[in-house]
Amino acid sequence: MDINAVIDDAERKQFTNSLVREWLDEVRDVLYDAEDLLEQIDYEFSKTQLKPEFQSSASKVRSFESEMLEILDDLESLLDQKLVQDFQISSGVGSGLANNVSGKRNESSSLVAQEVIYGRDDDKEIILNWLTSDNENHNQLSIFSIVGMGEMGKTTLAQHVYNDPMIEAKFAIKAWVCISDEFGVFKLTREILETIHKSTDDSRNLEMVQGRLKESLTGRKFLLVLDDVWNEDRDQ
Repeated sequence: MDINAVIDDAERKQFTNSLVREWLDEVRDVLYDAEDLLEQIDYEFSKTQLKPEFQSSASKVRSFESEMLEILDDLESLLDQKLVQDFQISSGVGSGLANNVSGKRNESSSLVAQEVIYGRDDDKEIILNWLTSDNENHNQLSIFSIVGMGEMGKTTLAQHVYNDPMIEAKFAIKAWVCISDEFGVFKLTREILETIHKSTDDSRNLEMVQGRLKESLTGRKFLLVLDDVWNEDRDQ
């Protein structure tokens, strides 16, 4: 919460102050470590769910605790840096690193908001190679997920991939739809259709809008980006 209160100002100042940019990189590194740790804990927990007889060792639990304390110490250290004292505190929490905590999130678009992405060239190349590869069965729907904590650059990475010339040449149809807080299958399907045709659609029910979407996509190679997805219902 403390870092989130100053993150907006830090992100603005990073372009004119290399020290601020380095500070932000360190914050992201620590959050990556936190994310990795949470994934490890989740994996251990899932094993206990699948096999009730499985028990995590005491040493592994202590290791998790140690890593957690180390991450918290790193965050404290980043907050204690003199640089942070010059940051302006945001008027409200909800727009920075933890913008999923409260408040309505801003809608994204496919337009590249940040011309340069730091430390993500390899990630971009991996995604581009996967999207443009002919090894997959293109009669099947292929899904590539970019997951991570808030403000780790997922949307920016997707924007750079979406607008790459390799993608322009590979796909007949491209569509970018921002999901954010509200997830409704009918509304979402209609937004995808409207984005493809760049016009409003008057479909009144799911049967109608899905039929129109099928007509638009059948037999054509398409790229669909669903940004800012928070819904965890696998059926939806």
